[in-house]
Order: sequence, then C-alpha cells, then structure tokens
Amino acid sequence: MTNYLYQGDLPDDLDLGPIVAIDSETMGLIPHRDRLCVIQLSSGDGHAHLVQIAQDQTEAPNLCAMLANPDQLKLFHFGRFDIAVMENRFGVRCAPVYCTKIASKLVRTYTDRHGLKNLLQELLSVDISKQQQSSDWGAVDLTKEQIAYAASDVLYLHELKEELDSRLIREGRMELAQACFDFLPHRAALDLEGWPDTDIFAH
Repeated sequence: MTNYLYQGDLPDDLDLGPIVAIDSETMGLIPHRDRLCVIQLSSGDGHAHLVQIAQDQTEAPNLCAMLANPDQLKLFHFGRFDIAVMENRFGVRCAPVYCTKIASKLVRTYTDRHGLKNLLQELLSVDISKQQQSSDWGAVDLTKEQIAYAASDVLYLHELKEELDSRLIREGRMELAQACFDFLPHRAALDLEGWPDTDIFAH
C-alpha cells in the first residue's frame, strides 16, 4: 500500500478506474466558510492519492474532469458535504455518485451508528483511527499521521460498497438508494444555495 501526495491537481496520466473513492479534509464543516485543504482518492487497489489544495486555488483541471465524468462513479461516505465543498471551490457538479452513509441508513435500520468507523468495524472487521480528524489540514506540510488518516477514509470504500449493495438488494431497497444517490448532488447544491437545514419536502 502506497500513499501518493500531489500539489494542486492529479497527474495527467493517472487512471483511477470506473469507480473512484473520494473524501476531503477541510478547515471546518461549513463549505462557504471553511476552505478545502486536501482531497484523497483511491481506485480500490490499496493505494491512496492525496491532492493538497492551495489556499487561493480555484482550478484543478484533471480533478474536475474526473468529478464531472459521467462514466466514472464517485464513491463517498457522507458525500453531501464533500460534493458541496468541491463545488463551492471549483464550480464543478460531481456526478454520478454513491454514498455509503445513505446506503447504511437504508439497510442498517437497527442502529443509529452510521459513521465510517462503525461501518468498517461491523461490515469489514476493519478498525481505523479517527485521531487526526480534527487536526490542522491547512498546514503546508502534512504529517505522516495525517496522510495515513486521510488515506484510511478512502481505502475501504469499494469493499464497503459491495457489502452494502448486497444488503440493499436483499432488502429490496436498491432502486430507492439509487434515487437518493442521483439526488445527492442537488441536495449539496441546496446546501450551498442556503437551504442546509430545511426539508423542502415538508408541509
């Protein structure tokens, strides 16, 4: 397993395959306020690719082409936030997408614990550390602990998707899940446009 670190964008010749696991690290949890610092990606081959985003950066051509590629599925855990923060920074709508948190909520109705750490422990018997989650991701030089943490958030998403898909099929909820995934980029857009806490479907 190797973690690769890039500055500003993905390399021109990098092929991450038809399904790409993606996560992001920011200075906080408000897309309009807290800047995007790192985007990590994996093709599911055990390697992670991290892109550091400069403070005033608004373009990343290779990364944005991948995010918008209709033939490449983008795999997230709580994609609502990552999709919003990347659209806010780069102006690109990420699609198509899959979110393991949404899938979990549709099939693991016996629990309210849908965090990535909980899912990996239960479904894959993998234990990841969340110690670096609240560290300073805006630092110029990332520590080896930060890099390892960022990588762990994408390295297992492909396996997790397979397990969740089998449960969605078993419970007859795959079609419903797909409709949620299709709507997710629009839900992120609603967040950016000022409706983060409003249920627009409510009475």
